Amino acid sequence: MDKVNLLSVSIDNLLLTELLAQLTQGVVFTPNVDHLVKLQNDKDFIEAYKTADYRLCDSKIICYAASFLGTPVKEKISGSDLFPAFYSYHKENAAVKIFLLGANTGIAKIAQEKINTKVGREIIIAAHSPSYGFEKKQQECEQIINIINNSGATVLAMGVGSPKQEIWIAKYKEQMPNIKIFLAIGATIDFEAGKIKRCPKWISNLGVEWLYRLLLEPKRLWKRYLVDDLPFLWLVLQQKFNLYRTPTREKNVDELVAAQQIE
Repeated sequence: MDKVNLLSVSIDNLLLTELLAQLTQGVVFTPNVDHLVKLQNDKDFIEAYKTADYRLCDSKIICYAASFLGTPVKEKISGSDLFPAFYSYHKENAAVKIFLLGANTGIAKIAQEKINTKVGREIIIAAHSPSYGFEKKQQECEQIINIINNSGATVLAMGVGSPKQEIWIAKYKEQMPNIKIFLAIGATIDFEAGKIKRCPKWISNLGVEWLYRLLLEPKRLWKRYLVDDLPFLWLVLQQKFNLYRTPTREKNVDELVAAQQIE
């Protein structure tokens, strides 16, 4: 099974090794529980997701849900697992030049130095930390695009949180013609810089990484994990018993098809 449909999101059913072997261009998003809940009614996020060439399972909980629905996912591939695997895989590929965009001031630069030291070459050729709320500042967005275009980068790894990073990539990707691969990687830049401690593998494999992160950042994450994402379980049950409906998504898909027919 090449695709797994979960709450109207088509997830690519790939092993990490399979992905790395075939990823030469395209937009990569990594849906997690929070994404799937937001994608039920956030129109901008829905439109951004339509531009993704790859949608990878970023949550053990999603793996459990997919198995419960009878459509198991081969492997969990979170952004924080994908990115180090990606730069390690391409450590000797001179055509891969990565631009890091995200994190707080100075953090991306630290991640750049650490990754380049680990890889043994300047695979991260530039890094930039945007201001808070940059996505609403057109002038700053244009400046960032110019910095990226002038850097010589062929890969953009963006970690500013969802849905900001996915919407920004979808909105501006056509203005960055030299970028072949767009990776939306969430908190990965903080992990690479050592600012936030990565969840132990065994905790992630159990599907309770959300609890680990909640304990580390309770003020920032309590509402997301304890309130916003709770509908996920009910939605999965609805899909299991053929009761699931997403009017907003269906409407947008219909509009997209109609527009393509007119063209």
